[in-house]
Amino acid sequence: MLGTDLRRQLADRFREVNGEHPMTGADDAYVSGQFVVLEELCVIQDRDIDEVRRLMLERRLPLPGYLRSDDAEMVPSDLFVPAQEAGGVDQLETWFTAHWADSATGREEWNSYLSGQYVCLHSVTPTTIQRKDYLTAAISAAPNEPDAGSAQWSERLHAFIDELDALEPAFTAYDRLRFGGPTSRDTCIDAMRARFPRPVQANR
Repeated sequence: MLGTDLRRQLADRFREVNGEHPMTGADDAYVSGQFVVLEELCVIQDRDIDEVRRLMLERRLPLPGYLRSDDAEMVPSDLFVPAQEAGGVDQLETWFTAHWADSATGREEWNSYLSGQYVCLHSVTPTTIQRKDYLTAAISAAPNEPDAGSAQWSERLHAFIDELDALEPAFTAYDRLRFGGPTSRDTCIDAMRARFPRPVQANR
């Protein structure tokens, strides 16, 4: 009964954070290819599923990234890696927030991390979060740079786009519903590549 109750509480918390949006068959297929079922990961990692759910509810581990249409809790395969690097769950918050010089920013990023909504990264760590923020800001600002349109500018822009492309998964329609609009892949990768095509290199 305890496990069932914790699972229900976690599903309720997930929907409080993400809203009520149905998962389609395409959403389920995408999520199953990108994430793992929490219970299966706990078996592999030899962790108690009830304890992990409790830690999520206590805001000490991030919520699942998705609830599949069968209510399976879907999480990244490296869910426990940050806590391991921090020296344990008890040290995770301090370790995580210390990556930002500004404590308010560190706290904001910690809250975002706990939401489970960092599904925009293949691997969610302070380093990848910071790099994604840098890249999306640089790509968004690129059209207004003084040398915009030059060959050097184009090379720099597409290097940023390619790097962001490697950091981010494809996203799914469910993400555009819960985030209320286009994703960073839509705006900073697909749209920018369409707007500023990579120059064709002449044969040597």
